[in-house]
Amino acid sequence: MALKQESQDSAKTFTRRALLVGGAQGLLLSALAARMYYLQIVEADRYVTLAEDNRVNLRLIPPPRGRIVDRLGIPMALNQQNYRVVLVREQAREVEPILDSLAQIISLSEHDYRRILREVSRKRAFVPVTVQDYLTWEQVSRIEVNAPDLPGVSIEVGQTRHYPYSEALTHILGYVSAVSERELTGDPLLELPGFRIGKQGIEKQYDNALRGSAGNSHLEVNALGRVIRELSRDEGTPGRDLVLTVDAELQTFVHKRLENELSASAVVMDIHNGDVLALASAPGFDPSIFNVGMSNETWQALINDPLAPLTNKAIAGQYAPGSTYKMIVALAAMESGIGSDHRVFCPGHMTLGNAKFHCWKRHGHGWVDMVEAIKQSCDVFFYDVARKAGIDRIAEVSKRFGLGATTGIDLPGEQPGTIPTRDWKLATTGEPWQMGETLVSAIGQGFVLSTPLQLAVMTARLANGGKAVTPRLTRPATDSGEAKEPPSMNISPAMLRVLHHSMDLVVNHQRGTAYGARIDIDGKEMAGKTGTSQVRRISLAERAAGVYKNEDLPWRRRDHALFVAYAPVHAPRYCCAVVVDHGGSVSKAAAPIARDILLETQVRDPAVNPPIQLVAGDPARAQGS
Repeated sequence: MALKQESQDSAKTFTRRALLVGGAQGLLLSALAARMYYLQIVEADRYVTLAEDNRVNLRLIPPPRGRIVDRLGIPMALNQQNYRVVLVREQAREVEPILDSLAQIISLSEHDYRRILREVSRKRAFVPVTVQDYLTWEQVSRIEVNAPDLPGVSIEVGQTRHYPYSEALTHILGYVSAVSERELTGDPLLELPGFRIGKQGIEKQYDNALRGSAGNSHLEVNALGRVIRELSRDEGTPGRDLVLTVDAELQTFVHKRLENELSASAVVMDIHNGDVLALASAPGFDPSIFNVGMSNETWQALINDPLAPLTNKAIAGQYAPGSTYKMIVALAAMESGIGSDHRVFCPGHMTLGNAKFHCWKRHGHGWVDMVEAIKQSCDVFFYDVARKAGIDRIAEVSKRFGLGATTGIDLPGEQPGTIPTRDWKLATTGEPWQMGETLVSAIGQGFVLSTPLQLAVMTARLANGGKAVTPRLTRPATDSGEAKEPPSMNISPAMLRVLHHSMDLVVNHQRGTAYGARIDIDGKEMAGKTGTSQVRRISLAERAAGVYKNEDLPWRRRDHALFVAYAPVHAPRYCCAVVVDHGGSVSKAAAPIARDILLETQVRDPAVNPPIQLVAGDPARAQGS
């Protein structure tokens, strides 16, 4: 009986345990089923996306950079095919023997060997490694012919920036180069290997427009990242083509003309609409070296060159304007009530207190009025009228004519120059203005500094009847190119006629300081003004013994030679400013250059060859020649 009771209790216990285990199992199965339902039904889209992300890679495609063309549509910056040879370790198996074979076809330095082997060791076996860029067609052909003996070696085609005019346009166009760390903005396009951005000139100023927007490629890859196939592709938006006001052939002419000097700059402008037809600085440099890379020796040579080839002297070179400034002083005098018939006797100097202020002509010019003083560039006359007008009035007129401030041209790196006033000197040096400084400023020396571009703007505003034209290198897409009336500066026409007549005589009268550089062709004559800017102080002892001639001095101690001009005289259209660093004689250096430039400009009159206009959606792109 006891055994039977024990058996029944044991069966009841087993039944309870079985129920508990069964219940637990059922609960676990239910939880598992619920979890599977959640993962496969509720979260299905999420995990499909994650799986797709593991399977599909998105790669950016750099857009073709927009072309830069001149006013007639001639390409000045474009893209060329860049052939490069790459090596895939997985296919090559033995890398060094393959490199030895390649070295028989293309030049590979020890540095190249080290770089390639380092990249091969760092990257996955199936990832291509660039062996060399910028192959010639002959090198490409030889590699292709030897392809059976070069496993893992192939040719890829990319794009590189090409500048057909090289040094002639480098200070306008600038250059492109690789993105530095400090230039990274979070834009993934900038992080692409080999991507280039504008670093100077127009390339920098309009980099965003020229750059375009990136495309993308969806690639199917395996677990190791190997590309299986391309699923889709969007080429993106190519960079916008840019039309400049520059005449590429005139620019080339100007640059070659300046190359005869060690260091010089020149600007040519349309006086009515501000179009800059040429803006040159010599010496220049080859912009392509920044794109393809340069050695440290080349870089050091550029930055340490005393002639400063990297500096755009036309907008960043600041020079005392010398006697080219005398038209501004004359206008300030006339606006102060001093008539153009005001006469001054020039004995070769003026005395102020205990100091003597000399004229460039040692024995003087005798009696001169304003027209004669400009024609012969008499310093004493301008000492006299500047003392009467005062430095602040001269400064006010100067600023109306674009001096002492940046012009706003669409190029980076422009310098403002300096137009001094009483307040300026006190704020800058803490010392009061002296009358002697007014006299020195009157002949464009002392504190007065200007750039060649500012001198061109000054000349344009004088020649166009006192209109505040501003220089430009590009136009809005809707601009027809017709001259738009710039605002008037409210200059008396009678006063401007005095200055026009005087500048005409400077060049076209036998006693004018630039008579030897005149244009002796009917209808193409020019008017202008010479200027000499001293770079050293002439001592009393030297004056007593006789001032050294520029040609007898070391180049660095010679005066700068400046010349401003416009043409044609009776129907002004173009102006030009030329500065020859340490050129010495204006009549032998700057003036003949300006004559040749203005003559060539008139021969190439854009009225005969109107500028082109690119419209939105223009099919011309940065793809080729």
